[in-house]
Amino acid sequence: MVNDRVPASPAAALREISYWLDRSRSDSRRSVAFRTAARLLDEMTPEEYAQHREASSWSDVPGIGPSSTAVIEATLAGRVPDHLAKVRASAKPLTTGGRELRSLLRGDLHCHTEASDGSAPLEEMVVTAQQLGHEYLLITDHSPRLTVAHGLTAERLAAQGEFIDAVNEVSDVRVLKGIEVDILDTGALDQSPAALAALDVVVASVHSKLSQDAESMTHRMVAAVANPRTNVLGHCTGRLVKGDRGLRNESRFDAEVVFEACRQFGVAVEINSRPERRDPPSRLLALARDIGCLFSIDTDAHAPGQLEFLDYGCERAQDMGIDADRIVNTWPLPRLLEWAKA
Repeated sequence: MVNDRVPASPAAALREISYWLDRSRSDSRRSVAFRTAARLLDEMTPEEYAQHREASSWSDVPGIGPSSTAVIEATLAGRVPDHLAKVRASAKPLTTGGRELRSLLRGDLHCHTEASDGSAPLEEMVVTAQQLGHEYLLITDHSPRLTVAHGLTAERLAAQGEFIDAVNEVSDVRVLKGIEVDILDTGALDQSPAALAALDVVVASVHSKLSQDAESMTHRMVAAVANPRTNVLGHCTGRLVKGDRGLRNESRFDAEVVFEACRQFGVAVEINSRPERRDPPSRLLALARDIGCLFSIDTDAHAPGQLEFLDYGCERAQDMGIDADRIVNTWPLPRLLEWAKA
């Protein structure tokens, strides 16, 4: 984006600020505030909008604070808002490597919306995916057991699927129906078989009892991988290496056994591109590569600006020498869907 380009509208300026803040992993409350202000502008009737513009009374609207008001007024005056100029100037390329592989990726198979613990509506994630050149985007909100993330019941998941059908009627990006389903203590998946069967691609991840003993965790993960509806094994160690969520050690499991199960059952090992995860660690990524696993490079994005995190995963995969054809989201959509349903 060009630093001196005046946004098309105040709402566009607010969303762009939110995008850059999300991309830089700034405090999510700031980006949500700007995105909320943009939504409030969109929801105004033309008469309401004109009244606030004439009276310069934007700050009277609940949810539009002083910073957002300054952005609105500067944009209406035909200037680049100071806040927008600042975040544009601070935006640097995320990586220096992995560009060849990144050019081959066709989509992202792990992202969240405000339906669970994401901070943006589904349609805003899709618009950003289109701007980034994606051909497809899999929506993977959480499953019911993860109540802290407002996981989706079967009924809410079905309603989301109907909304995705409506979005696909007008979107240039194919939105895929998915879930990040919890792997339960037994290795079962935290959603009904019927609900999972209605989805395009299923990502299965461990989110609880991450310090379980290695033997139990191995059995748990292998059982999930062997489930016919599992397509991708998400962030396999659950580790956190940086960020405001603190640090978390890797889960213990027999990686050779788990990755061999992934190979046998055709389940892709996720290369989770979130900077605070970098999961799997390099030694396990090399092991999965040598065993012959498939991979999926995903962002685990919880906001539109985080959809650029694919760059991080591509740099790691290219440095590790992983062949592009073993990465399922380099595949054309028909091949991807055929693999997922197999």
